[in-house]
Amino acid sequence: MDQSLAKGPGHVSVLSCFPQSVGREVAVAVVTHLGAELGNPNTPSLLCTDIQVKWTMEVLCYGLTLPLDRDTVKLCVDIYTDWLMALVSPRRSTPPPVSRDPNQYVQRILRHLSLLFLPRSDQVSLVHWSLCQQVLGAVRSLARESRTMSKETWETVLQFLLRMNHALLAPPSTAAAVSDRSMAVLMEVWLLACSRCFPSHAMWQTCRQMLSSCRHQPAVVQQWSRAAAGLTSRLLPLTFGPFFPPFRVPDEDAALVPADMEDERIPQTWLRFLHIFSNPADLRRLDVGAVTPPPKGEESGGEGRLPDIFYRALKRLSELVDAFLGVFVEPGEPVKQFLPNLGVGRIHVRDRLPSLGVPSNRSPFRDRPPAYGFSRPRSGSAPPVPVNIQRLPDAPPSRTSPPQRKKSLRAANVPTATNKPTVMSSSCFLASLPFPGSRRPRPSPLRCNVDSLLHLFGCWLFDAALISADSEICRQNDVTRWAAGRAEAFGTLCRIFSWKKTAEEIQPVYLSRFYLVLLQSLQMSEEVCAPVLASILMNSTSLFCCDLKGVNLLLPPFISALEKVLLHRDPVNFQGCASPVDLRRASIFILLSLLPLPLQFGSVPSQVSLNGGLNADDVTAGNFLSLRPRLISLLIGALQTETNTCNTQLLLAAALNLVQDLAAGQSRQETRTHNDGAIGAGRSSGTSSDRVVKVDSSSLLWIHVVRWVSQCLTSHWRNDPAVCLSALEVLGGLAKVDVQVEDAERRCVVRSVCTYIEFQCSRPHPLHSRDLHSIIVAAFFCLNTWLTQHPALLDNQACLLEVLDIVELGISGRKSKQEEDIWNKEKKELNPASLRVKEAAEATLTCVMQVSGACPCIDMSGNKDTFIGFHRLRDVSLTKYFVLERSVILAMLEEGPGPEKTLHPSLTVVIRGPSGCHTWSLQLHLQPRAERTCTQFQQTLVPVHRIVHQEDAERTSGVKYQLYPDIGPSVKADLSIPVLQETVTEEVQLEFECLKAALKNQQRFEAQVQTTGRFADIATCKPQPPVSYFQVARLFLSHMGLLTPESIKDLGVGGVLPQLMSLDPSLPGFCESLRSLDELPSQTRDSAFVFYVRAGQRTAAEILRNVDNSCSVQPYFLDFLSSLGRPVDVEKRRVGGANASRAEFHVVLGDSGGAVFDGRKFVLMFKDALAEIAFIVPSTLTYTFWLNSSEVEPPTESPSTQQHHYEGSPESGPTSTPCPGEDRKTRCYMSPFVSSDSKLLVVWVESFQDIEGFPLSDLLPETNTRTEMSLSNIHLIFIHPLKTGLYRICFHGDATSKLGLVMPLVNGSIVSKRSLGFLLREMVMNCCQRRRLESDFAPLPHVKRKHIISDIILRYSSRHSEPAFYSALFQPL
Repeated sequence: MDQSLAKGPGHVSVLSCFPQSVGREVAVAVVTHLGAELGNPNTPSLLCTDIQVKWTMEVLCYGLTLPLDRDTVKLCVDIYTDWLMALVSPRRSTPPPVSRDPNQYVQRILRHLSLLFLPRSDQVSLVHWSLCQQVLGAVRSLARESRTMSKETWETVLQFLLRMNHALLAPPSTAAAVSDRSMAVLMEVWLLACSRCFPSHAMWQTCRQMLSSCRHQPAVVQQWSRAAAGLTSRLLPLTFGPFFPPFRVPDEDAALVPADMEDERIPQTWLRFLHIFSNPADLRRLDVGAVTPPPKGEESGGEGRLPDIFYRALKRLSELVDAFLGVFVEPGEPVKQFLPNLGVGRIHVRDRLPSLGVPSNRSPFRDRPPAYGFSRPRSGSAPPVPVNIQRLPDAPPSRTSPPQRKKSLRAANVPTATNKPTVMSSSCFLASLPFPGSRRPRPSPLRCNVDSLLHLFGCWLFDAALISADSEICRQNDVTRWAAGRAEAFGTLCRIFSWKKTAEEIQPVYLSRFYLVLLQSLQMSEEVCAPVLASILMNSTSLFCCDLKGVNLLLPPFISALEKVLLHRDPVNFQGCASPVDLRRASIFILLSLLPLPLQFGSVPSQVSLNGGLNADDVTAGNFLSLRPRLISLLIGALQTETNTCNTQLLLAAALNLVQDLAAGQSRQETRTHNDGAIGAGRSSGTSSDRVVKVDSSSLLWIHVVRWVSQCLTSHWRNDPAVCLSALEVLGGLAKVDVQVEDAERRCVVRSVCTYIEFQCSRPHPLHSRDLHSIIVAAFFCLNTWLTQHPALLDNQACLLEVLDIVELGISGRKSKQEEDIWNKEKKELNPASLRVKEAAEATLTCVMQVSGACPCIDMSGNKDTFIGFHRLRDVSLTKYFVLERSVILAMLEEGPGPEKTLHPSLTVVIRGPSGCHTWSLQLHLQPRAERTCTQFQQTLVPVHRIVHQEDAERTSGVKYQLYPDIGPSVKADLSIPVLQETVTEEVQLEFECLKAALKNQQRFEAQVQTTGRFADIATCKPQPPVSYFQVARLFLSHMGLLTPESIKDLGVGGVLPQLMSLDPSLPGFCESLRSLDELPSQTRDSAFVFYVRAGQRTAAEILRNVDNSCSVQPYFLDFLSSLGRPVDVEKRRVGGANASRAEFHVVLGDSGGAVFDGRKFVLMFKDALAEIAFIVPSTLTYTFWLNSSEVEPPTESPSTQQHHYEGSPESGPTSTPCPGEDRKTRCYMSPFVSSDSKLLVVWVESFQDIEGFPLSDLLPETNTRTEMSLSNIHLIFIHPLKTGLYRICFHGDATSKLGLVMPLVNGSIVSKRSLGFLLREMVMNCCQRRRLESDFAPLPHVKRKHIISDIILRYSSRHSEPAFYSALFQPL
């Protein structure tokens, strides 16, 4: 390049042969006259022949070499720039020879203008820079506007710009403005040449050599980056199609690429432009980095520019890789790494502040300011090292106090918590629902393969990542200066491999090289480069989730890296490299993907590398189970050191997933070894009255997690609503995990939840808000879960009293005994925190009453609903209906003699209340049955028949019978008793006369006996025959203490309904009202739709056809369905047997792929004491029908039709396929199973990249009731099976939620087959529960039933007086 500047004709003027004074005088004279002509463009030029023009050009050429202290050089530049426009629009002042052959003269002019940029002493002056700008502007205008330039002229223009940039940029002291402008013109003109006259291969090689010699100038990499970005934005639509995510670049960068450039030239131009910069790693090698090496100050000094140039080049390569992956980041965002989308909106508690005098900068869950201040940057701190880390926008500082950890719960190597404040970033990304216009945090499914990207960028990225392996660099000991660029290279490589497509194969050479560089960089030694390690962790969140071959080789070094980050609250080594919150979050996502691996592979031997070494001596044989203790300690330590809200929620989800996985794995192992006696009987030990069991791995982890969550819930988490809600959901899930622990551990959880409820209810009134009450309601639900899952907790008197105290607090707003104050319950005023809190406390009281002291009874789950329906639809004239306490409906059916031909009456009672519908059947026994022995009760006395002996007839008695006893003289008090004759009525007078006649006959008979002295013949008394009818309903009410004067009174007395009322079943609509009441469940009723998406499917019709045949789905999908619930017949709504087994699922399934559970005949049902979930697998013909059924009111049917539904044969086949025009009566089967509060879709995807193309809009057809706001009610849970047998979870939830993540299947989770069904059910229940907490129109089940009961009482109560009530009670039916 330096030699080419002195070659070529016209470079040396003929005036150079004369003395300098002569040449200067000639040049000044000629240039001055020509410059005067430029002021008048209409004046014809005096140069008319070629000889004249060429002689003048020799003078101008010499004038360009003169010093800049005069105007000679400037006039020469003005004349030449004016003549250059001859190729654009010739003027009259332009010499005619130049106008006739502009290409030849323009080439000669450009060679002369090259002399302007020769090295000179005054080159750095402002005059020289202004002349350079003038020439650059003229050349750019020439390239832009000229349409007649020949190929030789284009090459001359490009050679001129290359010489010019080499002359300006090769020296190390070039001004930044000069270098930026010259490189910008070169890139722009070069792209114009590619569009109009493509440069030759030799020209491209010359450009590459020039850029290699000038790469020490920042302008080179900056302008190259702009051109590469503009070309990439044009290349991507041509390569991947119009639906590929666009690579948005600034308008000035996009304008560099001519709009008229042919599409065929774009790929060739892009590829050549990419490689003219050469390998960025050559910047560090002094013998390759530049032909003109920079001075020592630029290379080895602390302010050297080469590391920054290296980082800029790698940064642009990283952006280009992201563009080819289809990932786009808005310009100007401080985002450098893509963390997984969490599926919820940002957590801003301040958005729901009360309006009663609470400052806007305080949380409604806080009653005091934070105990520590906000962190501020130190005055002397250096700017952060730029790392390839996508940093999230900063959020307000954490307002939680540091956790107070116990020594017994602290994991190994966990440092003591400090009070040093930490600036928190935002908790998570906005939800990425697959709707038009949404953000794409994941790469596009149309992206290219990994091998293609590595063919383009792999060599540069691998060399840049391994730059520290150079011995020269190690000797220089300045690795940290180049850490930013290396971090970019590592982050880009991790993203490329992490975003591998499903079933995509990567060349082994690339995999081995990638593992090599990672193993070397993850060495946990003192020389570890913190920016590189941070970049690897931030970009490897899904590295273990994409089925990379041999990726488990990286498991030990990654665990060591996670320990270095997660076991320190504020890692000092990573300060300035990344946001601590984002770094910990990325590490937590990696931890989520590592936790199931040890138990999944078990004792499978694995060769792992120790300390990153690759020697044979460092490789030891081991198994995955040996890594499980480290992972468990890492999880516990991370929980103890985490302070960020979102990160804490992720760790809580990981804890529940791990505990359930360990418990399920252990349960399966115990089942296998049960016959071998692996589980001994010596589990009980100790002197405690509670059950003391042997603690295994799952039990030990359960205890650690439960203790820590319970402790934090009542301490430093209690002011964070999002964390508290997640902690309550996790505690509810832990209550259902089958582990063997002491009952005292479970009572501690109940005590902690009660303490938390009491603390939240006792907050000052201005701090109460809807969010606060939602958390309290969730706490009551968590308490209900523990009580129903472990009824033995209420056997403890202290635990029972504590629960009842909290229930009293929720219902009345105050405890009867609080500290030293005592209030009588009957004198307290009901002032609960809110109506929702009161209703939640009532639900807890119902749970207590149902499980406390409950005796084991026969399971009637198989026939209870059938019996209730049969009883409701019988002749109502045989049933008496009563109402107790204005909230419970009693239906009493008095049965006659039973099938045993006994005369003992029986009574069947159906109790319908807010807590549900229950049955009670009893039989009245006058004496014990012969075959029945009463050992636990007192022997029933049997009357003995006594025979009168003959000798008794001769005895006489001296008793004097009197009608009334002798009494003393009457007093005034006797007058208070009226005389009998004054009180009798005409009706009673007849009976009174009969009684007097009977007394006279008796007196006459007794007198006759006294006179004769012997008895008359009297017939023996015989007992009356037993009655065949008893009013058992009246006896039941009387024995239960319900028939009292206080409970029965006239309607309207005191404005309050009586405690015991009767209903009139003969009124129209009574049976329909009872049916609507029975259809309301006592549990929460939720539903979820399950879909199966094969690889590459994009339409709803293809997706719905998959489940028609078992050959179209994976066997693992059918196993997954069987773990969700039991088959339930839609018509009978009855589980197929009390002990339905796995075989019954396959019997119902048949050869279907799951379509049998589409709701026409069966659904999959999971039901416990508190929740009921229906899983529906839509088929081609039924999905729209099922979806719209929730909007249709169930029709009214006759009792005979309903009775047919209840008494149908269980063996009857599936009903015919419904259609939109079918009778509406079939829809009543489906409405009880479909929840209209929210739509929850579970999607099984064979290919993970198909998530972005899921046709949600086609599977959710528009209805009349759906609005734009209803889109926030849609939750999507994607399940992707991995080759390892694990399952990857992707969750898309509500972006407007302010209560944080839903537990336990957070986005990015990896779960095992053992835990998938359990965790999915918990996720469905928690998602629906979140929607109910945030909705204003989602009352609790017992509240719905209470409203229906109140309506029935008002509509069908008997308007009888008190005597009429008794009279109706004694009348037989």
